[in-house]
Amino acid sequence: MGIAAFLSSHFVIELLAVLALIAGVVFESRYLFALLRRKAHLEEQLGLAAGAFHDIVEARFDTWALTPSERDVAHFTLKGFGIAEIAELRGTAEGTVKAHLNGIYRKAGVTGRGAFVSLFIEDLMALPQSAETLPA
Repeated sequence: MGIAAFLSSHFVIELLAVLALIAGVVFESRYLFALLRRKAHLEEQLGLAAGAFHDIVEARFDTWALTPSERDVAHFTLKGFGIAEIAELRGTAEGTVKAHLNGIYRKAGVTGRGAFVSLFIEDLMALPQSAETLPA
């Protein structure tokens, strides 16, 4: 086996390696673009779901005829803030927040925070899902 044969076989091996790398880059690029399209689709669906949830929340608040202060406290409650945190965020006393919460719970027909939040979770679970929005 001479030097020409060695260089020729070496060239073939390098050529195969380059072709494999190019194929890998093409495959990964296509996969990346597919992931980016999926991400954009999921972000769009999330935006639609967030809008639908907001509409559900506002419809419930309208049905219960919550005052603006009660709406504010109810929003903070749904976001998971505690009484002290809500009072601090609103610049009111904890007793005021408790009074608002009692009014909210009474109007909603529930006995506490867990039951209040579960009303909205049930609404979300009741939303119809199309085959397109189901997780892949």
